[in-house]
Amino acid sequence: MDNIDAGYPIGELGQAWGKAERDAWLSRQVRQRSYEEDVIAAIDGLRARFDVSEYGRLDYAQGSFPLVSVRTRNWRDDLPVMLVTGGVHGYETSGVHGALRFAEQHMADYARRANILVTPCISPWSYERIQRWNPDAIDPNRSFYESSPSGESAALMWLVAPLRGRFLMHIDLHETTDSDESEFRRALAARDGKVFVPGKVPDGFYLVDDAANPQPAFQQAVLAAVSKVTHIAPADANSEIIGSLVVAPGVIEYALKKLGLCASVTGARYTTTTEVYPDSPRATPEQCIQAQVAAVRAAMDYALAHA
Repeated sequence: MDNIDAGYPIGELGQAWGKAERDAWLSRQVRQRSYEEDVIAAIDGLRARFDVSEYGRLDYAQGSFPLVSVRTRNWRDDLPVMLVTGGVHGYETSGVHGALRFAEQHMADYARRANILVTPCISPWSYERIQRWNPDAIDPNRSFYESSPSGESAALMWLVAPLRGRFLMHIDLHETTDSDESEFRRALAARDGKVFVPGKVPDGFYLVDDAANPQPAFQQAVLAAVSKVTHIAPADANSEIIGSLVVAPGVIEYALKKLGLCASVTGARYTTTTEVYPDSPRATPEQCIQAQVAAVRAAMDYALAHA
């Protein structure tokens, strides 16, 4: 079976993980970078221009992590609210730094037309370990639902709950990496006691629309802006990207709420999830960050023009 060939070092084929396996997985996670130095320090540099607040704290055996948001000042009740989220999966680097770059360079440009809220790094423990899951081996981006087992997800839902009904746009910044195939999907199969079925990582940028609220013109406006920065992922031989039918060039659809995805939390009219491919030989880390920023700006421009 594929899962045997994959040789994931934890667990037994056909058996979901218990505590021993989760502990074994956790023991393998090594801190590789600093949330304090990379993210909190950058946010501190924004305090003179924007309101910065701690909306939660994650206390793990490996450390305590403040969850920090940045928002435009002097919010007005007559303006729509826009949400930018990054780092739901901590290993997806350009999502974190794209959100920070947008806040640093462009957020003030929109302050008179919208109330903007940015949460650059929802999963700081995972950011430090370049990991998809939190330390409980839970994927935060499948955990945005009531009584969530993920502290990362629960904190964001608490933050946005008072604003539901006011959100016009929410863009969630992600990456699809080669490590999705080499590590994370294999770990998922092992954790759940399932057979690993290999997939194909698309070369390029794509978007995930909401199957329950598709906004094709909005998605194409975002892609048009991003295409000036980096290339758009083509469909594979099955007219799919990561196993989902391509509904328009560079766009697939997911049932966001049913799957517990971050982009479902606001109920906004316009939602999208970006997927950058940082391992492409045709893209640099800087291009990946710029692609995220271009996506955010295009999403805001379109939403405001069609409010």
